[in-house]
Amino acid sequence: MGPHPGARSLLRRIGAEVNAVTWLSASTRRPIEAALAPGTRSARLVPGVDTTAFHPFVDGGPVRARYGLGRRPVILCAARLVPRKGQDTLIRALPWIRRVLPDAMLLLVGDGPYAGELRRLALAEGVVDAVVFAGGHPHHTLPSFYAAADAFAMPCRTRRRGLEVEGLGIVYLEAAASGLPVLAGDSGGAPDAVREGETGYVVDGRSVAATADRLIRLLRNPVSPARWG
Repeated sequence: MGPHPGARSLLRRIGAEVNAVTWLSASTRRPIEAALAPGTRSARLVPGVDTTAFHPFVDGGPVRARYGLGRRPVILCAARLVPRKGQDTLIRALPWIRRVLPDAMLLLVGDGPYAGELRRLALAEGVVDAVVFAGGHPHHTLPSFYAAADAFAMPCRTRRRGLEVEGLGIVYLEAAASGLPVLAGDSGGAPDAVREGETGYVVDGRSVAATADRLIRLLRNPVSPARWG
């Protein structure tokens, strides 16, 4: 879905007054360039990650100890608790994953209006003891959460006919920089943050089966940070 007519008009006016209009991903490039006047320059704005903070050598032991994770396989999702981010898909996938990996845990970092619904879902799915709701944490503490995990997953999905879409997902890049394999949803620019089969996988964010299958693969076949990061 392209920009609203008012947004297209605004983009065209902006494009006429600047040297270049920037975009983050292929999904944002198409509607932006379609709205610009012919000859308007556009360029990709490549996001970056602070690799002095996000790297594979952070100690995740304190986080594992705080939440009683021990040596269990841990799937991390660090995101606002809203339907678009796909934490519900992860909770529904967890029983499938635990049939293969009985000790697998899901660590949810973040706050949001969906928290109560997610807690009820974990109870209904019989995995309430396998889901840790860690709440919100300052950004500077996230490296220790990535370090405590074995895989990162945020199976985001587009909602409300394109009004809710993932622009890119800097958390995927932070996870990869931290040495984690990544599972992303196919919403918006999220696929641009993953090299399929190299740094992780992209799935239909609504597919519980695909989410479970890819996470089982990632957890059963751990690889070196050098390959994924």
